[in-house]
Amino acid sequence: IHDKHLSVTGHAFLLATPTPANSSAPPHSYLPKSPQLLLHPNPDSRCSERAGPVQISCARQSGPSLSKIVRRHCCNPYYQSVQPLYRIFKIHKDWKAATVIPLFKAGDTLDPNCYRPISVLPCLSNVFESQVNKQITDHFDSHCTFSAVQSGFRAGHGCTSATLKVLNNIITAIDKRQYCAAVFIDLAKAFDSVNHRILIGRLNSLSFSNDCLAWFTNYFSDRAQCVKSECLLSGPLTVSMGVQQGSILGPTLFSVYINDVALAAGDSLINLYADDTILYTSGPSLDTVLTNLQTSFNAIQHSFCGLQLLLNASKTKCMLFNHSLPTPARPTSITTLDGSG
Repeated sequence: IHDKHLSVTGHAFLLATPTPANSSAPPHSYLPKSPQLLLHPNPDSRCSERAGPVQISCARQSGPSLSKIVRRHCCNPYYQSVQPLYRIFKIHKDWKAATVIPLFKAGDTLDPNCYRPISVLPCLSNVFESQVNKQITDHFDSHCTFSAVQSGFRAGHGCTSATLKVLNNIITAIDKRQYCAAVFIDLAKAFDSVNHRILIGRLNSLSFSNDCLAWFTNYFSDRAQCVKSECLLSGPLTVSMGVQQGSILGPTLFSVYINDVALAAGDSLINLYADDTILYTSGPSLDTVLTNLQTSFNAIQHSFCGLQLLLNASKTKCMLFNHSLPTPARPTSITTLDGSG
């Protein structure tokens, strides 16, 4: 449907553009109002004749302006097709089909684990997801949903602010002549391991309406993906878990999924950034610092297990920050629940 509308748009522009042979102006058409996701009405996001999604300035001329032609032939078909999705809580299956592009990270180029899967979704799916994402992030911001130590994918937060906060706490501990120990936690395939049932339960606890929960339940169902490498394309594969890296909603939903992990930190400090977590604590006694850190680390691991997220033990590291204090005779060691160091 959408391809059909887009393919005839150029011809429609030609017919609708005033010319000496065609000076009669077609009637004005107004955009329907943008539907809401039933969280909180947001009048500012509604489309009108004066404030539509397409803003093109053009010189005054007889007949319809270019912006009105664009709205009539491009925007109206899109919004008319989107409205039923909100009403019946279903997304067309074609919008759920992703093409996965393997993005090399580091290591052996022949090892699939050294690639990050980036999902490329249909353009209209991304446009639609951006509208939903705007509404739920507004909902989260107005209800102060995210923990103060959650720095990933949030406006006003980022990698730099998270790093500066952690660095400042470590330097403060060193200036007080205290030991500071930290565990840098890495998760294995975190985005791909998200359990949809658990995530829907999280959304339910955040005052999402039943209609919203029905929409997200449909959003996660019947998803499929294929892998594209150079000019080769694999067959489709059903996706029953995870949030897609490369989608608009994926990062926000993952932040919701792991947000409560911070509650398990206990007496230690914690900072979350996407699927990376740093857990750290300080004190005058090294033994006390390590004991407290181990206790908090165990609680964090149990929290991740409850979310069905697996620890990547080979990339999880412990580090001791020390200046002008006695160096421990034995290496600093924090163990995982399975006993590995």
